[in-house]
Amino acid sequence: MHSFESLSTAVDDGWLIDAPERRLSWTRTSDRDSKASATLRQYIYMQMAATDLVLDEEAKQRVELPEGLLANLEEKNRLLTQLKAPIDLRIEAFLDQYFADCALDRPVQLPQHTLVLDRHGMARMLSLPDGGDRFENELLTSIRLDNGVLHNPRADRRTTQGTFHVADGGLPIAGDKRVVPKSVFAQLFRHAVRPPDSLLELPFTQGASQGARTFVSLLIRPLVCPPVSGFCEKKTMEIRFFAPGGLVSNLDFVESIFGNAGDPLVPENDAALDCNHWTGHTGCVILAPHLVHCTKKELGLPHIDQATERQRRDSMCWRDADEKYNDGMAFKITCRDENGVIVTVIADNYFGYCKKEVKTQISYSANLMGNAEEEHAGGTLAFIAHNLGEEFQWHSRRYNGRTFSDLESEYSDFIEIHPEGYGVDRLHCNLVYVSEDARASLLDRSIRWMKDGQERSIPLEQDTVYMAPSGYKVYMEKHPCAPSWRLIGVSGEGTVCHKPCTVSGGGKSEISKSLRDYMQGGPIFVADMESDFDQLQIIFDRDYSDRWKPDSKEKPNYSQRPSRKVLDPERSLGSVIKLLTPSNEYTDAYNDWLKTIPSHLYAMAFIIKRFCKPEWKGHWREHFGVDIVNGDHGHELKFDNRKLVGMYLRIGLDLHGRWRMYKLRQDFAAALKIQLEDDITASVVVPHRFLKHLHPFDAQRIDASFKFVANCEYRLFQRPDDAIHRGLDKQTERDMADVGNFFCNYEPLSKTAIEEEIKNVIDFEQYTAPMRDRLSSFVQSSPRSYVVSSAHPRVVEGKP
Repeated sequence: MHSFESLSTAVDDGWLIDAPERRLSWTRTSDRDSKASATLRQYIYMQMAATDLVLDEEAKQRVELPEGLLANLEEKNRLLTQLKAPIDLRIEAFLDQYFADCALDRPVQLPQHTLVLDRHGMARMLSLPDGGDRFENELLTSIRLDNGVLHNPRADRRTTQGTFHVADGGLPIAGDKRVVPKSVFAQLFRHAVRPPDSLLELPFTQGASQGARTFVSLLIRPLVCPPVSGFCEKKTMEIRFFAPGGLVSNLDFVESIFGNAGDPLVPENDAALDCNHWTGHTGCVILAPHLVHCTKKELGLPHIDQATERQRRDSMCWRDADEKYNDGMAFKITCRDENGVIVTVIADNYFGYCKKEVKTQISYSANLMGNAEEEHAGGTLAFIAHNLGEEFQWHSRRYNGRTFSDLESEYSDFIEIHPEGYGVDRLHCNLVYVSEDARASLLDRSIRWMKDGQERSIPLEQDTVYMAPSGYKVYMEKHPCAPSWRLIGVSGEGTVCHKPCTVSGGGKSEISKSLRDYMQGGPIFVADMESDFDQLQIIFDRDYSDRWKPDSKEKPNYSQRPSRKVLDPERSLGSVIKLLTPSNEYTDAYNDWLKTIPSHLYAMAFIIKRFCKPEWKGHWREHFGVDIVNGDHGHELKFDNRKLVGMYLRIGLDLHGRWRMYKLRQDFAAALKIQLEDDITASVVVPHRFLKHLHPFDAQRIDASFKFVANCEYRLFQRPDDAIHRGLDKQTERDMADVGNFFCNYEPLSKTAIEEEIKNVIDFEQYTAPMRDRLSSFVQSSPRSYVVSSAHPRVVEGKP
């Protein structure tokens, strides 16, 4: 898996913790701010000094505090070392109760001294040497990049076979999990909190005469139940992470996704004092990849001759005394019961395990609390868009009854009203509010409407959005694959598309991606010009009044207005598309006739309708044709000697690796999307009677219940598989070309490598402009030694 952290943050669902600047503030802007970085660096040195982790004289000189104040902090910290955070007391009380029947010689305890990551961004700065760009240990290689940070763990992908182990006792254990004796879990836990010194070394102090060795810890409060006005408040659980200092990058990964809930010693961060929003459930995660070296015998597992049938099946016994636990492979082991505390030890530093464990613990909390669910889901807020052609007439009152006068009287605080009858948004000067019956035209580049009996107008300008009182937006856009321009219309009301309970690889991320990156331009195919044009003439001249079934409720009264021809200016392109699409309202004979029309004729008919003008009086053949190629008719449709372009959608590959392309409707435009969910979602179902301000359609469904969903992740960790093809995933290239990314399983590229990439003009030009600019500027002026490219995932054993 090659992944990176997308910094396009999720929509604020109302669950974000207080003090967002301190707990969620790591952004692309702060990454560019040298003053903010210097302040954070000084804060880290102060924290380390207070916990006696600044060991050499050079480092001590970097602590910009009066000597007396620093000594005071050190003494206060020493006195507080025996005082444990409330969440730690809850975890240890659970462990004492859970292992009470194991006759242990001493209690099972959490790490006593840790460097607390109480401010967002500390983990990232601590994950690389102060003044250096590279850190390596036996489990991880970390590199500071021109466009972020790169952490490549020893394991480039995760496995699930034999991975999930559960301590005996507590809640029932599923048959596909391995059952571990309580006493063995206790031994594993004790080994987990005593890692080798090499793992405890803090990357930040690498290179100092005396590097710091310590545990690092993090508190998070992930969402378990979304808030619903009038029904329930948001509910979060508390989770405490512990990791050896050398794996602080794992906690950077966790807090970048789930936020930072601050110092657990501070009362305002104690979940137990937040009774309105705490589920009552506590989690703990300890990273301990060194556990793969433990033997089954030393942990107390029985010899195979003394083992039960289940122990033999789960490989919880040994034949040879030096057999490694779980065969020396990565695993995670959990203990939990119905009292609401869950403790997990992860014997790996693969980043995905940390995120999946948070997901598991959210699910555990939701199941115990009830009336909430954790879903493996994806979702987006989609705004339907259409290609409107060259002209568009608003009729916005039919949708919400609102007029421009309503905007003028109710929203003048943020709309600058002009006497001509339009308004300009005070915050976004490229947003213009127009009359409910305005008309947009590309032909004369204008927006026109009537006011006080006179026609008023303003220019139709590029990069300006025109919005009617219904919220429907119109703007002009250049065709991505042709020299022409068109009007694009976007619905003012979005639709939440939620993909629930989805297996891995089921399209959770894809639902929120724009189709723009999968659309390609191509010619409008003509098989045989004379024959095709004759068939088109039949389609254009046909009387369509006979298409309706006798009992159809949609059949118009043709005695008042005869059926319009296809090329009639009064019939829109959308109406033509509907006319030539089979329907249950049409007769079987008519639907059968539609099926006889070759698919390429539909594309030709729609684009001819798109360009047809009233003054032609039906003489469309004079304007459309093909080239003569080698004495024969060509196969690409042209309009007034200009090649026409149709849009095609790529949907996967066939068995031979060829793109599968499908022609899109002539009026199709990709929906505008805002990603709402990706992977971990909290949901709650609410009966109708508790809800107010519903959509008019939903308000009538008094017997219905409604699901409310919220993303549990503040930032989304993406796996952009398509980005390996240069220029294909435009959004990914735009994100990856910016600064401040968290990359995993990518290949660090030196300036020499990028120079060679740039020399390969054919490949380099396939990148989008942001990625080309990033790679070029890296070679020309970056002080960093490495950069990551979207097309170069990590290579392991010769394979990406």
